[in-house]
Amino acid sequence: MNARAPFTGTGDAAFALASSVPAASWHDGAIDHGSELLAEEVPVALVYNGISHAVMLASPQDLEDFAIGFSLSERIVRAAQDVREVEVEAGPHGIALAIHIAPGAMARLKATRRARLGQTGCGLCGIDSLAWFGRETELHDPRGGGAHETGSPFTPQALQRAMAAMAGQQRLHQATGAMHAAGWADRDGRLLLVREDVGRHNALDKLVGALARAGIDAGDGFALVTSRASFEMVQKAARAGIGLLAAISAPTAMAVRLADRAGLTLAGFVRAGRHVVYTHPQRLDGVPVAHVT
Repeated sequence: MNARAPFTGTGDAAFALASSVPAASWHDGAIDHGSELLAEEVPVALVYNGISHAVMLASPQDLEDFAIGFSLSERIVRAAQDVREVEVEAGPHGIALAIHIAPGAMARLKATRRARLGQTGCGLCGIDSLAWFGRETELHDPRGGGAHETGSPFTPQALQRAMAAMAGQQRLHQATGAMHAAGWADRDGRLLLVREDVGRHNALDKLVGALARAGIDAGDGFALVTSRASFEMVQKAARAGIGLLAAISAPTAMAVRLADRAGLTLAGFVRAGRHVVYTHPQRLDGVPVAHVT
């Protein structure tokens, strides 16, 4: 019944990445009873120096990358070196990531900590006031950091080459049809890193963590996501120093405004033979820009 790619394997802490469930398939009036392979999502608690900070629903793989990427994109730590150790601990109801961070980072976390319960589709989960959101958007000014210039522009061909290669690197998505992916490519469009997760934000966090753990300057290439480009996706990319974010689907208008302020090049609808650039087109050769106000 399931015509998708075969898949076997377990993720971190011996949790299954996918499970087969009974299902009935309808096709052209005929019903076929069989089974379908579905992606697993597991509660993952991020615990900093013994204090629980967040619970996210995530795919149980590449969790050390997730711990470091989440810590960086949420500004819990300022550098990957501030994460001293990550322990992956399986429990009866999910996985705990025991993240040991430097004392200075922990002091900042205690001063600013806010409880949050994350879901796979969350954007600004756990924000307790609109005032916080207003202050946060003001932090993204290209004069104060964020994306930076890294030499000559990328070619449109590199962008197309990298996105075309994404599908072949999405092993779990090929098997289940339910995964998001985030990838990083070099200036020639060679896809060097891919991370998958049931949540698009988690996939990008995992990519950020993988880049940091490998000691790769995120600005030396560009990032790709197999989803829309939301406010938080742009926020995470800018905080990681990524200069160009390419999405297979559309961005939101708020994401475009944030990318413009953060100095990040944002491309959407990156598919075979086409893409649209919304902000800072100087990083791509010969591409007109659309303006959103």
